[in-house]
Order: sequence, then structure tokens, then C-alpha cells
Amino acid sequence: MSGFFSAIVEAVSAFLGIIDPLCGPVGIFNLFAGKTLLACGDAGWGDEIAFGFLVTGSLAVATLPVGLVMGFFIALAKQSEERSLRLSANIYTTLFRGLPELLTLFIIYYGLQILVQNAATAIGYEGTVEINAFFAGMIALGIVFSAYCSEVLLSAFKAIPRGQYEAGYALGLHKGRTMQRIILPQLIRVALPGLGNLWMALLKDTALVSVIGLPDILRQTSVAARVTKEAFEFYAIACLLFLILAFLSSLVFSSIETWAKRSEAAR
Repeated sequence: MSGFFSAIVEAVSAFLGIIDPLCGPVGIFNLFAGKTLLACGDAGWGDEIAFGFLVTGSLAVATLPVGLVMGFFIALAKQSEERSLRLSANIYTTLFRGLPELLTLFIIYYGLQILVQNAATAIGYEGTVEINAFFAGMIALGIVFSAYCSEVLLSAFKAIPRGQYEAGYALGLHKGRTMQRIILPQLIRVALPGLGNLWMALLKDTALVSVIGLPDILRQTSVAARVTKEAFEFYAIACLLFLILAFLSSLVFSSIETWAKRSEAAR
């Protein structure tokens, strides 16, 4: 079985190597920086930076659904008729919107490790437990993202007239179906601009995970800058890569907004 999973990992790695925009067969570093410090392979730092680019993009993409789902349920709790739910949701958003993202990351990374270690010790495990930096970063950034996302979604909920809910109930739809068929499509359209801004903030916040050892863009370029003493060049590359991610993200969100407006006009 382990051999099967190893084969899958190797196949995925080979595929990613082919489509790698930086060090793939038609990658930017291979085509234009083959004889510089950005060369791929043993001659330069291209492979390391390309891997950091992949890690940063993967972390942001993996964090997005976590933050969206958590933010959606927190937004529902904040408009619940149950007072305890509203209070809990308000405390959650106040707490994680008030704490610096870096501090939240440290609390999750080290605190979660302590909790898991204590739980493992309680059941008789005497080894050392280490939390994966990618997982810790995803959870920490997801929590922060969900706190802000809940406010955006709450505003979107308030922008939808109460009559939309009543229309669904009048048609015989229960609450879940009304939410799925009537409210969610409008919610997405209204919340998209705010969610787009939060996504941009999430992309920038991924740089924080470099402090817990995750080899993202910032960490890889920092290591290269220290070794080669070419700090300006490598940090400029880091800036450029983040701007590329931001530009691609803006194109995607613009396409989604256009699609949402067309679907709304078609109705």
C-alpha cells in the first residue's frame, strides 16, 4: 500500500514539474535566467523559489474554503435568534480580528502542538508530537480569514430583503432549500467584492508562515538572500511573484463577478 501511495506522489510531482511556470520545461527561469542565480538545478536558486511559489499558492487555496465555511456559519450564528450563539460569534470575531495575525499563528502552531502532545501522553504515547507547519498555517490563517469573512457575509445577508426568505417559504421550500436555491446565489453576488479584498489580504498573510519554517516564497528568497548576499535581487523576485499571484487572482475574481452579474441579469 505504501508503494502505491509513493507512486501517486511521484506521479503528482512529475506532473507539477512539467507545468511548473518557473522551472518547468517552458518555465520563466529556464527560459530567461539559465545562467544567473535564478537558474534551476544545482546552478542556482530557481528550484527552491519555484517550490516556495507552489507552497504559497497551495496554502492560500487550501485556506480559502476553510475560512469561507467557518465564516459562513459564524455569520449565521451572528444573526441567530439564540442569544448565546450571537454572543459566541461576536466574541470570536472580536478576538481574532483584534489579535495580530502573527500572534494567532504562534498560538495555533505552538498551542495546538502542546494540546496534541498532552492528549497523546494521556493515552500512553511517549513520543514527540510535531504539528505540520502547512497545517498550522492553514488553520491559523483560516481562523483569521473566517473572522473577517463573517462580517462581509453578514453585511451581504442584511442586503437581501426579508421577502426573499418569505417567498421561498411560500413556495413550500424548507429553510435549507430556501438558503440553497434563493439566498446563496444572491449572497455570493453581493459578497464577492468584499471576499475578493479578503483573498488579497490572505495572499499577503501567507508570508507570515515563513517564521514557523514553512518554505514559502518569502522564506526561500530570504535563505537565498542570506547565502548569496544579493538581498535586493531576491526580495525583488519575491515582490514580483506576489504581484503575479495578486494579478492572476484579480482576473479570476473579475471573471466570477462578470459571471454573477450575467446570471443575475438573465433572471
